[in-house]
Amino acid sequence: MRKILTATLAASALAAAGTASAATATTTFGVSATVLKTCSVAANPLGFGNYTPGAGALAANTTVNVKCTKGTPFTVALNGGTTTGGAITQRLMTNGTDTLQYNLYTTAAFATLFGDGTTGSTMPGTGTGLAAAVAVTVYGSLPDNATNQGVSTGAYTDTINVTVTY
Repeated sequence: MRKILTATLAASALAAAGTASAATATTTFGVSATVLKTCSVAANPLGFGNYTPGAGALAANTTVNVKCTKGTPFTVALNGGTTTGGAITQRLMTNGTDTLQYNLYTTAAFATLFGDGTTGSTMPGTGTGLAAAVAVTVYGSLPDNATNQGVSTGAYTDTINVTVTY
């Protein structure tokens, strides 16, 4: 009986030891990140199509797509092109030594030159997040003037540099 009593007391002691509460300590830590502003830009070509001298001016438009972090203000600027002269006030496409006059505008009414902010206007915008582009429309006009009526046949080209400042 003594062995049974000793075994029962030992088992009771072990059970009591297993139910004793464990001590704990807690803390917290902060998590942070800083989102930096960023923008990217892509532009579609602007094609006037076929120009027949004396048959009238041509108009065309294209879009410059700007993706910026949400809430980031930006401006879109266009240079004068890569042709000889490259002036914003009179952009030129070239074919060999011949040039064809055209220009780019901020509205379909062709009232304000789209330029670099020094000559012509820039276009402002605000980023909506990198998942969605803000489309900025560029309006082009190729006049049917005496200069353009005196050019040779062929394909004329120019390249415009787009700058997004944010």
